[in-house]
Amino acid sequence: MPVIPDFSESELDIIRDLLQLRYKKSVELHLADAELRLDPSSNDLRECPTVFWKERDCSFVIFKTGVREYRCQFFYEPSDQFGTGLDKYDDIQECVSALLQVQSDSERDREGVTSGVTGKDL
Repeated sequence: MPVIPDFSESELDIIRDLLQLRYKKSVELHLADAELRLDPSSNDLRECPTVFWKERDCSFVIFKTGVREYRCQFFYEPSDQFGTGLDKYDDIQECVSALLQVQSDSERDREGVTSGVTGKDL
């Protein structure tokens, strides 16, 4: 199997820009590799380039699983991993945006924040 290419500077810049928009500050990215089972019907593991960051007591990871192919998740503790509901993305901006949105929704739920809108207001 061909080696999965590392994240390009362009991909990393997109991630940095989206994090800057979300947090209004520069967020440090860490590069790593992770072994993932890309095919659920196989026990074979593939080494995948990974971007990791931590912000507001939450950890985020994006795995590059192919050329223009990504998976993502976030977690507060290693035992409580969350995804976006999609198994893979073919656009890094869409992947990061979805990850940040789902985590933001989760953060609001964890903190008990509501919009103030009730069923009678709809």
